[in-house]
Amino acid sequence: MNDLVSVIIPAYNAERFIEATIQSVLNQSHLNLEIIVVNDGSMDQTLKVIDDIPSSKIKVITKKNGGASAAKQTGLEAAQGNYIQYLDADDLLSQDKIAAQVAILKQHPFAISLCSTVHFFDQTDHKSYPVIEEWYAHEQNNSIDFLIKLYGGNYIGPTYGGMIQPNAFLTPIDIIKKAGPWNCSISPCPDEDGEYFCRVILASDEVIFAKKGINYYRKFRQQNSLSAIRSYIACKNTLQSTLLKTEYLLAATPKLEAKIAMSNQLWGDAFIFYPKYKDLSAMAAQKAKELYPKLKIEPFKSPVKKVISRLFGWKTVMKVDYFRFK
Repeated sequence: MNDLVSVIIPAYNAERFIEATIQSVLNQSHLNLEIIVVNDGSMDQTLKVIDDIPSSKIKVITKKNGGASAAKQTGLEAAQGNYIQYLDADDLLSQDKIAAQVAILKQHPFAISLCSTVHFFDQTDHKSYPVIEEWYAHEQNNSIDFLIKLYGGNYIGPTYGGMIQPNAFLTPIDIIKKAGPWNCSISPCPDEDGEYFCRVILASDEVIFAKKGINYYRKFRQQNSLSAIRSYIACKNTLQSTLLKTEYLLAATPKLEAKIAMSNQLWGDAFIFYPKYKDLSAMAAQKAKELYPKLKIEPFKSPVKKVISRLFGWKTVMKVDYFRFK
């Protein structure tokens, strides 16, 4: 039982996807696993779909709707495995994903493992998309350097940065316990996973890439997500998440690169919040300047926007975009 993997799936109104998601877990070449589905107050046929799947490996916990972090924490508290796999209710895993990462973690018990992620659009064949290997597929990183490269992006090196979808990780339970519980106080927030996995990564010694195994992340062309809605409370919690990550990383290392990385993250928040929530934008920008005042931020890729930004400031560009796409 020392290689039992607990797959935790929070599910809210997931009737259209949950069967395929669970089946991708049942199809794993690694057989020693349990599936914990946390029904987060679904009002559709999610429960019925799950009940119709004939497997003794599935355990369902039903709770009042409380958001993804609370649901994942509920699943975590029920988990019996030595390894934890979080999986969103509309995403999929390749058949060899868990086996490849368990093999790595058996050899490196103080590490966490990361695999490639394929982003695919809903109602398309997820296997038709190419696997694009990110920078972490070609480097072995201790946990601190990994986060600095992830958060610092181009200001640390030309290939760094990006977004890591949390299903790509497999984590030993001892590291999960060391990192602490999910932070439900910052929910709703598009970066709940980011704050949590910052702690998880820092609780490990290193992040090791698995050359085999794929996490398939479903995207929607008409997205009605927290990141799209960007309510005031979601943005406020996003800033709080970034400040917490800053606190965690700077407590772990005195490296100047860590300050540069987190200044970059805070500037990113400042751009996203402006001009809808000017107070949050100003707070993020001020914190970014305090961390590393010399950072010269260039948030735009478009040559036209770059010129406008240099002539009139980045706020002018953000205002134009906001009212243009509002």
